[in-house]
Amino acid sequence: MAKTNKTKRPQLIKQEEQIGDIEDLFSEEDTHKIRASLLEWYDKNQRDLPWRTSTKQSENGENVQEEEEEEKRAYGVWVSEVMLQQTRVQTVIDYYNRWMLKWPTLQHLSQASLEEVNEMWAGLGYYRRARFLLEGAKMIVAEGSEFPNTVFALRKVPGIGDYTAGAIASIAFKQVVPVVDGNVVRVLARLKAISANPKDKTTVKNFWKLAAQLVDPSRPGDFNQSLMELGATLCTPLNPNCTSCPVSSQCRALHNSRNDESVMVMDYPMKVVKAKQRNDFSTVSVVEISRSQDRSQQTKSNSRVLLIKRPDEGLLAGLWEFPCVTLDEEADLSMRRKLIDQLLKKSFKLNPPKNCNVISRELVGEFVHVFSHIRRKIYVELLVLHLKGGKHVLFEEDDINATDWKLLDSEAVSRMGLTSSVRKVYSMVQKFKQDGTSNNSVPLRKRLKCS
Repeated sequence: MAKTNKTKRPQLIKQEEQIGDIEDLFSEEDTHKIRASLLEWYDKNQRDLPWRTSTKQSENGENVQEEEEEEKRAYGVWVSEVMLQQTRVQTVIDYYNRWMLKWPTLQHLSQASLEEVNEMWAGLGYYRRARFLLEGAKMIVAEGSEFPNTVFALRKVPGIGDYTAGAIASIAFKQVVPVVDGNVVRVLARLKAISANPKDKTTVKNFWKLAAQLVDPSRPGDFNQSLMELGATLCTPLNPNCTSCPVSSQCRALHNSRNDESVMVMDYPMKVVKAKQRNDFSTVSVVEISRSQDRSQQTKSNSRVLLIKRPDEGLLAGLWEFPCVTLDEEADLSMRRKLIDQLLKKSFKLNPPKNCNVISRELVGEFVHVFSHIRRKIYVELLVLHLKGGKHVLFEEDDINATDWKLLDSEAVSRMGLTSSVRKVYSMVQKFKQDGTSNNSVPLRKRLKCS
């Protein structure tokens, strides 16, 4: 970018000044130029993605849809947009293709179970998104109505917010409505050199107004996708490719940077300091119920692994995991085992040596797993038990039936839709059993046993 030798940094637009009559922030001339330039660029440069549909002009000027059915198209857009939240495009492609192969229509998905959906979703994270997809499909089909085709109707579906509603309505149903995601915010903030906090509620509303002003009435879905595509491929957070940008002549941030060397395009939008992650700790016990009391005779065929279903609300709601206890502060090995023992006794009446024997109990290792807002240190142990009264010990008390649990062999566990952290735990245990070593990056403490 060409820059002058000026050193005085221009004053960035204050939030209260930038708003004004926001509908007029883009002139009519700029609006038409941006629409035409973006659509022309998009038609030539859009990525070939399995969920993407475009509207092309036939010789007589009529729009020809590449997809045959609006409902199928809307369903595909919905699935893809939900998957793309907090997930990279390249990661989503395979998941999307597998999902659509298994549940090609809304009706197919509505007949699925949450466990099947979680299994298909495993590895994408933020499992609440998958649950909302299933709940939404069941709701639409149960009501016997057609797929909602307006933003107002779409917002009534569980898990569909303003952005997803706008994407479905514009892309699948040609509704002239805007979409605003992180990519769109970045493009608009640079086009108008808006430096206000992009997370501020008032600022967010103004970005929606700007986006609404720009939507092309003849090709709203394609235009919205072009705006998002620009942010994803050229107008990136750290290395914008301004020389290839189709709307660089309308970009005020680029204009400012060329006239003042102290200003950069990346100054827009304002960088928001992320909330500090809180630290917590978790102790996980992979509990194997063995039919044999002899440790040397333990095999995959004569042992089962205990899994517990998490509560239906809160973090990782409704997902399966190994028995675990989460703590706000560090605890030593003795305390961690005491807490696990209390959990097993309370939930399953597993109370050695009263009704079961401890064949082995070994510390496997530890690792750190990072959620969006939590940095969790996880300690992993392998606990092998033999039930004195057989499997029926787990059914002795009525209140146990209120706890969702499973006893599965190792192959069944491997096929389940487990979260990445739970899979990490199980892979550590499997490796430990094979060669007695840990596969984490933290030095393994001296192996401990108890009986």
